[in-house]
Amino acid sequence: MFGLYGNGFAKKKKISLATLLTGLVSLSVAFTLTILLFASYQSNKKSLFETTFALNYSAAIKMSHSIDSLFKSMRSGLAHASARMATGDLSDVKEMRKQLETLRLGSHYFNSIAVVDETGLIRSVDPPSVGTAGTYIATEASKEALALRKPYLSKPYTSATGRLIVFMSEPIFDKDGRYRGFIGGSLYLQEDNIVNMMFGMHNRNSDGSYFYIVSSNGHVLFHPDKSRIGTDSTANQAVQNVLRGQNGYDQVVNAQGAVFLAGYSLVPENGWGVVVQSPVGVVYGQLNRNIRTILVYALAPFVLLLIAAIWVARRLAGPFVALARMAGKFGGSGKIVLPDIKRHWNWEADLLTRTITMALSDLQKQTEQLTHAAMTDSLTGLMNRRTFESVMKQWTEMRQPFALIVMDIDRFKSINDTYGHQAGDEVLSHLARILASSVRSNDVCCRYGGEEFVALLPLATVPDAWNMAERVRTAVETRENPLGIPITVSLGIAHYPTHAQSAETLFQRADHALYQAKESGKNKSIVAG
Repeated sequence: MFGLYGNGFAKKKKISLATLLTGLVSLSVAFTLTILLFASYQSNKKSLFETTFALNYSAAIKMSHSIDSLFKSMRSGLAHASARMATGDLSDVKEMRKQLETLRLGSHYFNSIAVVDETGLIRSVDPPSVGTAGTYIATEASKEALALRKPYLSKPYTSATGRLIVFMSEPIFDKDGRYRGFIGGSLYLQEDNIVNMMFGMHNRNSDGSYFYIVSSNGHVLFHPDKSRIGTDSTANQAVQNVLRGQNGYDQVVNAQGAVFLAGYSLVPENGWGVVVQSPVGVVYGQLNRNIRTILVYALAPFVLLLIAAIWVARRLAGPFVALARMAGKFGGSGKIVLPDIKRHWNWEADLLTRTITMALSDLQKQTEQLTHAAMTDSLTGLMNRRTFESVMKQWTEMRQPFALIVMDIDRFKSINDTYGHQAGDEVLSHLARILASSVRSNDVCCRYGGEEFVALLPLATVPDAWNMAERVRTAVETRENPLGIPITVSLGIAHYPTHAQSAETLFQRADHALYQAKESGKNKSIVAG
């Protein structure tokens, strides 16, 4: 009886301690790697989504402001022409033609301009090839503009010439207050116009991001796909929000069923909407590349760690358990904090402990390198736009005074066109070196995008910032550069809180000062206001 029991007990398969510990260590290493990858994925996903939303929203706001300013200028031009014509003779076709041609070619705002008298007769039109001079207006939009006797902006419609257009008009009243008709300008939506001249060349990025503009009734006015112009886009959630007067961002599905991360903004002057969107696949593509990078750097150390752990586990159970507990301490947080490592009296256990430490330290370094890469511009080595916006937000929330300098290389497009993009990159790096060497140690220098750079000067006054800008401008103008040709920059300066109470408005003020510097001859530093 005892023999039978003893034989049965001996035949019953048992798991050895070494095998058990080997399995536990294997699972611990695998779970540690999985948790770290999952935490990194989730953290990067949230960060990339927020960054993409913020960038698209910022771009939509900036473009809506540009369009708002453009339409104010267009209306101002028509109003000025209306005032001149109020004192003239509308029957003088030759003079009308001359004035219309001067207005159209001088501003390039409109594809065509016409003068209509109070009876609806088209007195003059430019260019003459439109062919409607001497006829009566036929479209509902023109009739509505004539009847309203006040400034008018139409929704998209098909004109008498068969074009899809948007029409803007200003009434003409003589000195006695009598209504004489109106002067109106048309944008040909499916042809070259002022809107696609301003934005068309930058409308589609290599990552699939693009923007489009809708009218106040949700019809597409501008789109990289010209076949979409004139179509109804009110089914899009971003368009619905902007038509309700909202500015913001959202995840939307376009007419083809593709998912986009969109930022949108209303144009106050005309009720249009701007939507800037990026394919969600771009974010997931970046996430996958980040995970692959982490795997490339982490997989080999973890494989070596696993082999060493199995080898030690079969020879020494006690230290193995302690090491397994150490590995189990690593959770799914985004930051790795290495515990204090005690040296073991046993050589094998000590070697394994140092191997684990080296592997996790290497993973930490790679994580820090990825974080650094996300904050810097790869070409110039300066901070990137994301870092710039983060610092601006932090300083304005802290109510810390600072100065902002926005600078742009003059005629940079001609450098790229003449010498090539590689030479253009050398010029950008040259400017970055000058900027970095000209500022103080606590100043923040960033590449904002393209040939545009920014500098944040904490606690600097307006004179301090102007002196700094002049130092950079003079250095760029006088120092030898990679191309050996004259290179200059224009700079715009704004101060917080002197010129603005928010980061967004401050940047707009500095950017406007930069625009003034460009418009007034370039190679200048101009302070906002």
